[in-house]
Amino acid sequence: MKTFKIEGGHKLKGEIQPQGAKNEALQILCAVLLTSEKITIHNIPDIIDINKLIVLLRKLGVKVEKLAHGSYSFQADDLNLSYLESTEFKKDGRGLRGSIMIVGPLLARFGKGYIPKPGGDKIGRRRLDTHFEGFIKLGAKFRYNREDYFYGVEATLLKGTDMLLDEASVTGTANIVMAAVLAEGTTTIYNAACEPYLQQLCKMLNRMGAKITGVGSNLLTIEGVDSLGGTTHTMLPDMIEIGSWIGLAAMTKSELTIKNVSWDDLGQIPDVFRKLGITIERRGDDLFIPEHKDGYEIQNYIDGSILTVADAPWPGFTPDLLSIVLVLATQARGSVLIHQKMFESRLFFVDKLIDMGAKIILCDPHRANVIGHDFKSDLKATTMTSPDIRAGISLLIAALSAKGTSTIHNIEQIDRGYERIDERLRAIGAHITRV
Repeated sequence: MKTFKIEGGHKLKGEIQPQGAKNEALQILCAVLLTSEKITIHNIPDIIDINKLIVLLRKLGVKVEKLAHGSYSFQADDLNLSYLESTEFKKDGRGLRGSIMIVGPLLARFGKGYIPKPGGDKIGRRRLDTHFEGFIKLGAKFRYNREDYFYGVEATLLKGTDMLLDEASVTGTANIVMAAVLAEGTTTIYNAACEPYLQQLCKMLNRMGAKITGVGSNLLTIEGVDSLGGTTHTMLPDMIEIGSWIGLAAMTKSELTIKNVSWDDLGQIPDVFRKLGITIERRGDDLFIPEHKDGYEIQNYIDGSILTVADAPWPGFTPDLLSIVLVLATQARGSVLIHQKMFESRLFFVDKLIDMGAKIILCDPHRANVIGHDFKSDLKATTMTSPDIRAGISLLIAALSAKGTSTIHNIEQIDRGYERIDERLRAIGAHITRV
């Protein structure tokens, strides 16, 4: 188990470039399976989850060539479909939650797609029903082997249909879209997710020859085509990283510039941080956070009631940043209620913050009330273990702001989502060592 040693209490300064978006990459990389032609992708993050998916694609027979840092070409013209029913695949697929998104493209192009029950974060249940219900509505037959937790869908012909999704699942929408682009006839998907990363996928598929309209709305119309061609695609910057660096700057009272953030795709993120009292300036396509010498004050609602920050499907606030908001609130002036609606175990890292001196009341698995210290009482250094990607980065931010030396174990969870994070933090003045 790898570990970070963090000496907190140091101010940071400089510029930081966000990596390519992890959640977009998981969709885009699976879409290369939809064509036999070459696809070139830029700004791919060099993180564990994405590298695992690239290895899985190689084992499936995709020709992968690294062109430069973050740039690869992919060509799925001679796939080894027998790998999908091998013991090796059951092991490989189980270790990566994003592997579920190979099913839609494989079903569309080859009439079958299999996946073991995926692993990933320990943040509560993540339903796969939306994915498979969509495939069934397109004409696929579903089977599930309970003994080894193995899912499969098969179809001789997919046919377009109208469907209303039971939830606006991002990965579910992406998977169904990738299956529908090669189906016969027209498919409409209502209550579709409309996150920027899903929009990116649809735009890429359209460049490949797909016919998708309604991109950016919750009603997608997909006219099936016979085949798709190659293209070139560049990932958006990772909005979760951007939010993480905003929280880091405020907690350490540091002046930071986050480069090339793609402002128009950030949605409510800047406004939510502003409600927490954080000053955020737009400078071209960069985001600047000045030094908060006097701290920051949470805004109440106009009737004086306590601010609630809750997650919701896009254009609501992303659940991946609620843990950052929670840590940030521990040193604010005022109180805030954090309401994590989508995952029932994502707030269970707050005990570690309480050990550091934070004032947090965990109301239930979904809600926590945070009473800010206003920097009058520093968080204390401690030893802790990262339970998942987003809690891990939140604990890291807390450690960088605390007095003394903290230890974070199980940092593989952080490495799953953040590229060379220790190197990049040292470049702006952080005292962090990988053990």
